[in-house]
Amino acid sequence: MPDASLDRLPRELDWNLLRTFMVIVQEGGITRAADRLLLKQPSVSNALKRLEGQLGRRLIERGPGVFRVTETGERLYRECVEIYGNVSRLSVVLRDVQEEIRGHVTIWMASHVVCPLYDEALAELHARHPRIGYTVEVSTSAEVVNAVLQKSASFGICLVAKQHPKLQYELLFREHFGFFCGPAHRLFRKRNLELSDLREECFVSFKTDRMADALRPVALLRAQAEIDDRIVATSSHLEEVRRMIAAGLGIGVLPIHVVERDVRDGLLWRLPPYSHAPAVDIYVVSNPTTQLNRAEQEFLATLRRRIAETPLEDRTYGA
Repeated sequence: MPDASLDRLPRELDWNLLRTFMVIVQEGGITRAADRLLLKQPSVSNALKRLEGQLGRRLIERGPGVFRVTETGERLYRECVEIYGNVSRLSVVLRDVQEEIRGHVTIWMASHVVCPLYDEALAELHARHPRIGYTVEVSTSAEVVNAVLQKSASFGICLVAKQHPKLQYELLFREHFGFFCGPAHRLFRKRNLELSDLREECFVSFKTDRMADALRPVALLRAQAEIDDRIVATSSHLEEVRRMIAAGLGIGVLPIHVVERDVRDGLLWRLPPYSHAPAVDIYVVSNPTTQLNRAEQEFLATLRRRIAETPLEDRTYGA
């Protein structure tokens, strides 16, 4: 495509084509993209052809059994995500002009985050600005990071396997994990056990319980106990892992401070190791390029102030 034609793109490009292309890449195919967009497949296919025609570039190699995003397509997709994120937040930014501190805060977080410091920040902000509205989405840590990256979240709270260079990370709290079993398990209420006593047991695991993932310390402990190959159930959500452990499907790891009440009530039983439990850090994840409304700015400022004022040892649970 000649440079002169590229210069005309901002004036002549149909922005809806960019959104359609972004969804095609995200869904990995035209048929699934059509289902998500509630359009017919030929309409989506024609939109892709029109976009490629306007750009004079091949964006996706496609054919029978073939779907591959070209290098040009990859670059365009990254720009589309940035554009769509900014456009999707226009209503938030404009609403803030009229509503002052009446904006809306959208928080994405990993399942069952238990942190008194976060709760106190939420309570403080509501007391000072009761007109602020909140939406909390619970998802996997990877999806939380993606939501912050795409600017559909004001910020996120989650485990982090690898920090993304475009995002900002602040350590919110540190939690320790322990092995637990349910009332139906043969080790329930047995004392003075050793880690070696767990070797023959079936295991209930988080999907991120892998050497290269956010729960690497837990994966290392499981490897030490030599129960790597006996996983009988997995979930991305803490509530479901806890449910399967309590039901007796196997032993598993859970944040010690989260299940203290379950242990007191006889629903779970702590297993070795009883000291030096693996620690996992939970972060506040934000996007420096996201235009925050005043409510979002105030919430993040409140949370960051509480983090700065609270020593890490007072934000460490289950040690």
